[in-house]
Amino acid sequence: QVQLVESGGGLVQPGGSLRLSCVASGSIRIIYSMGWYRQTPGKQRELVAAINSADNTNYADSLKGRFTISRDNAKNTVSLQMNSLKPEATAVYYCNANIWSMYTNRRDYWGQGTQVTVSS
Repeated sequence: QVQLVESGGGLVQPGGSLRLSCVASGSIRIIYSMGWYRQTPGKQRELVAAINSADNTNYADSLKGRFTISRDNAKNTVSLQMNSLKPEATAVYYCNANIWSMYTNRRDYWGQGTQVTVSS
């Protein structure tokens, strides 16, 4: 089994910063891409940022320059540094990883989600 566990969500004032982290564990052979998505009630889950095994990154256009994604391959972790947060960033943030495990073919895995609320 493979698990993704997120941490770091919470309440922050507009203009503040938060750092989300996600660790992948279990019967992992290779982790390909890792990333963060977010979802608000009534809307589809959307990409925030992603990073592949070569450290190439991809960001939602509206977040470039304020959010930074990074990964530590030795620790199977991905992090998202969020700066200059705006109220519209309020959402549940999900960690995603594309993984080839010991027992299944390459597929996407998801974390349980962590709430980020930007409010004064």
